Amino acid sequence: MPSLKDLKTRIESVKSTRKITKAMQMVAAAKLRRAQDAAEMSRPYTEKFNAVMGKLAESVGDAENAPRLLAGTGSDQTHLLVVMTAERGLCGGFNGNIAKLAKVRADELKGQGKTVKILTVGKKGRDALRRDYGDLLIDHIDMTEVKHVGYNDAKAIAEDLLARFEDGQFDVATIFFSRFENVITQVPTAQQVVPASYERADDDAKAGGSTVYDYEPDEQAILADLLPRGVATQIFSALLENGASEQGARMSAMDNATRNAGEMIDKLTIQYNRTRQAVITNELIEIISGAEAL
Repeated sequence: MPSLKDLKTRIESVKSTRKITKAMQMVAAAKLRRAQDAAEMSRPYTEKFNAVMGKLAESVGDAENAPRLLAGTGSDQTHLLVVMTAERGLCGGFNGNIAKLAKVRADELKGQGKTVKILTVGKKGRDALRRDYGDLLIDHIDMTEVKHVGYNDAKAIAEDLLARFEDGQFDVATIFFSRFENVITQVPTAQQVVPASYERADDDAKAGGSTVYDYEPDEQAILADLLPRGVATQIFSALLENGASEQGARMSAMDNATRNAGEMIDKLTIQYNRTRQAVITNELIEIISGAEAL
């Protein structure tokens, strides 16, 4: 049985931990509002951009002069998985769920005889994949110094991706991130970005209705200019979704940790009081027994 001193030390230790988790919860809650607003504000632009690109891609179809970013290389032998996670932990299963989805996809592709390469964005994703998939890792993009994700950060990642595509290092690129729904729910998502894949919205209003557009210059020239920007836009949207998901997951995890610490303190306090009562009772029995012996 632990001594009173051990129990008291442990209670103070758990109280200190509870203060830390409570502070982290409050910080995550403050950051969540800004990150959630940024993610939600980017969605209308991304959806409209994808709808317009879907129309352009549909009009070009399988034309011989279609941009390479849209038509692809004609092969799907080499796949690049871009795993986007956080630089820090203590956010529940946020990082692990993204890495798990990437592992499942990598195993599926390897089972089909495909060549798999992995590019990580965020330290936690690299750490999660390094042990079992270290031979597939080709590079890592460090985001440690980035305090607030901007479009230029996504553009730099997109340029690196497109340069590798032009060099023939891969045929298909897929990004892995977590789509934010609410504080409790973040959905791990895989999205193909190269070759570009755009689906027209089912709702005609979202897709621009029945309006007919004339493009100057032609569709191929416009796509050649917009497709690289589309890759950057998708990556930027994924980074924003990741940012909101990370803070939501951290807020939820720290809230659970704070409540668990409180329950542990209550249990330890009860154990401390019972142990203290037993010690006092034993001392009284010894005193009474000594007095009777006299």
